[in-house]
Amino acid sequence: MAAEKAAKAAKQAALPVVGGKKTDDILGITVKKNDDFSAWYQEVVLKAEMVEYYNEISGFFILRPASMYIWSVIRKWFSERIEDMGVDETSFPMFLSSKSLEKEKDHVEGFAPELAWVTKAGDKDLEVPVAVRPTSEAVMYPYYSKWIRSHRDLPFRLNQWNSVVRWEAKQTTPFLRTREFLWQEGHTAHLTEELAGKEVLEILELYAGVYEQLLAVPVVRGTKTENEKFAGGYYTTTVEGYIPSNGRGIQGATSHCLGQNFSKMFDITVEDPDKKGEKIHVWQNSWGLSTRVIGVMVMIHGDDKGLVLPPRIAKVQVVLIAVGITAKTTPEDRKKLEDKVDDLRNELRKAGVRAESDLRDGYTPAWKFNEWELRGVPLRLEFGPKDAAKEVVAFARRDTGEKGSVALAELSTKVPELLETIQSDMYTKAEKSFREHRLVLTEWDKVIPALDTKNVVLIPFCLGGKCEDRIKELTTSEPPENASLPEGKKQPSMGMKSLCIPFEQPEGIVAGETKCLNPECEAKAQKWVMFGRSY
Repeated sequence: MAAEKAAKAAKQAALPVVGGKKTDDILGITVKKNDDFSAWYQEVVLKAEMVEYYNEISGFFILRPASMYIWSVIRKWFSERIEDMGVDETSFPMFLSSKSLEKEKDHVEGFAPELAWVTKAGDKDLEVPVAVRPTSEAVMYPYYSKWIRSHRDLPFRLNQWNSVVRWEAKQTTPFLRTREFLWQEGHTAHLTEELAGKEVLEILELYAGVYEQLLAVPVVRGTKTENEKFAGGYYTTTVEGYIPSNGRGIQGATSHCLGQNFSKMFDITVEDPDKKGEKIHVWQNSWGLSTRVIGVMVMIHGDDKGLVLPPRIAKVQVVLIAVGITAKTTPEDRKKLEDKVDDLRNELRKAGVRAESDLRDGYTPAWKFNEWELRGVPLRLEFGPKDAAKEVVAFARRDTGEKGSVALAELSTKVPELLETIQSDMYTKAEKSFREHRLVLTEWDKVIPALDTKNVVLIPFCLGGKCEDRIKELTTSEPPENASLPEGKKQPSMGMKSLCIPFEQPEGIVAGETKCLNPECEAKAQKWVMFGRSY
């Protein structure tokens, strides 16, 4: 049985055949991003050596060093900032009991289909099966009840970096939807709603910083609707991204205020500092960011040549390649040129640039160019006899393809400046695309055409849960009978759902006058809500 599963997983992992060769035998990317986005993405993350399929069990992926470096940069950046906030590191067990799960039934209900259970130890059945954590509220909060005794213990803030398992039944996609993923989860307790709410927004801004400052990915900050908020929570804030190639929204990271729901479940109380002898339940938050961020970055910045990495998270920011070596080049001249390339690499490293030189034998410069482009290295420097004579080094930007030269005397200052320009330009390009495809609509007839042209939409919305469900039905390929749809309009295959209620609201909603845009809804609009097809 295990062998059959492994064979099936391997079959799923296989890439298509192109021109008589399997695409994994061809160095470059064989699928154009605009022709088959899904196949392009799978090919890029495999060939750029970011992931490998774990063929033993489907739905799991090996994160290779290229991915783990990016995750380590994010982890370091985020850890430094939450440490400044007073958050401590911890590590809890990965298993939880069915008893704990029963205590938080409403919360766990949403995860129930995805729970992985351990039922045996060796050849013996466990008396009480244990679940692998899908998230750690039920693991951690019994001990918060034990450790938090006084209001002086607050705020109580813990964070852990771990992996969680959610046994997805849907098709898995590297980074975006996998059965196990790496993340951080913060769990904190506060005396008041106000203090909890302040932290929720501070963390959300850090998540936005991961996307915008490190990954050059723009996000919209907002609150989830009641339908989309964290199960059992009070409210959920989110950063939402946008994938231009297919027009889909994607949840970036979430920061939840849990209210007092969990503190009541797990009896986490302190004495009220204002009313002696009275106990009050603490206010709690939880917040998480996962390796999904890497997939979002790949989808937004990558192109037909492969990865395009923002310099701040690139393991190799600059690659130096010797050029102009021919059959007529003497061994002495070749060594002199290669030694100079290594000297330039060392000079850049002293300037704080993560630089590598590629002096491998047996590969042409063009082959090396293609390989480093596939891997997404932000800047390529080329140095040959002609460059040496002019005392310059030639460069090529990965993001735009722009070429130029830098004087050797200015190398240690100009290259870092150029890397920052690349970082900024990548963000500007992505932000412009997101802004131009975020449409404010006040006519229902324009919604589906907007979705079909790869946009997300902001519409006046009543915030009703049933209305939200109906909007998804009305924008799905096979709407229910009696649906109020524009005549002759072709339906998309995927209905739109709410992405968030943006903090930055457009003008135009008049309280008590503006109607919800759903043509079947009689309620008045409360907020502009961003809807879209999504991951």
